[in-house]
Amino acid sequence: MGMLSFISTVPYLRPLSSLPSPTATATSLVVTRYSIQASTIRSKIEADNASEEQLGRRDILICVGATIGMEMIASLGSFVEKANAADLIQRRQRSEFQAKIKGTLYTALKGNPDLVPSILTLALNDAVTYDKGTKSGGPNGSIRFSSEISRPENKGLSAAVDLLEEVKKEIDSFSKGGPISFADLIQYAAQSAIKSTFLASAIRKCGGNEEKGNLLYTAYGSNGQWGLFDKQFGRSDTQEPDPDGRVPQWEKASVQEMKAKFSAIGFGPRQVDLITTLTKLSTLGQQINYEAYTYPVRKVDFSKLKL
Repeated sequence: MGMLSFISTVPYLRPLSSLPSPTATATSLVVTRYSIQASTIRSKIEADNASEEQLGRRDILICVGATIGMEMIASLGSFVEKANAADLIQRRQRSEFQAKIKGTLYTALKGNPDLVPSILTLALNDAVTYDKGTKSGGPNGSIRFSSEISRPENKGLSAAVDLLEEVKKEIDSFSKGGPISFADLIQYAAQSAIKSTFLASAIRKCGGNEEKGNLLYTAYGSNGQWGLFDKQFGRSDTQEPDPDGRVPQWEKASVQEMKAKFSAIGFGPRQVDLITTLTKLSTLGQQINYEAYTYPVRKVDFSKLKL
């Protein structure tokens, strides 16, 4: 009597349903053993020598395919777990870095509240250089270059750039994943500027009480609305100024000219929510690097530990 066996181990396999008894007398299929946790499946196909030809090639291929598939699932488990673990570590690293950036920017703007409007204009003008036709420009930090910051539309913004250069030095000093890009810094400065205005308004409504103002600010739901913006973290800097003539002089532009400019970069007439608008502006033409500012975790050699 000939016998063909296939063995495979699959973790966390659900109990198999009972198999129907075979009707053919020449061939029988027996499942001998399986377990719910770290199950072992053993399939035996027994055939009489006299009727061995009845075991078709299709049946053998099905058994082989099932066995290989089970082995692949079992072997992939460890890789998936490692990938998930690495992803969680990177998210934590980026989140911790973001928190420090926001704290640094909050302190800087709190000491320079007069620069809040300039910071917002700086982020806007850096972003609206985006050209939809050529897919060039956008929030790439090009406004930091002297040839671009000196243009008429950027008049009065040099002080904001100077402040962010000082903030960048401080952030880079504690960054473990490399220096922050100007593209990210400018947009996060704008986020901090908007938050500071929201918070100041909340504190005023609470009669100057900062504790109640902070509570009211949280009740606005602003922190939750920034979720998508915070994910877009990893913009890259350009190494040259963006082309001239793409940014209007806002104080001289008519309403129609402003609408035309925002329409040209992909904004519709209903784009009125400030947080959503900044989030969309801050990613125009950018390929976000979601691994930016992460760093390898040092492994501990347990063999060198003295117990």
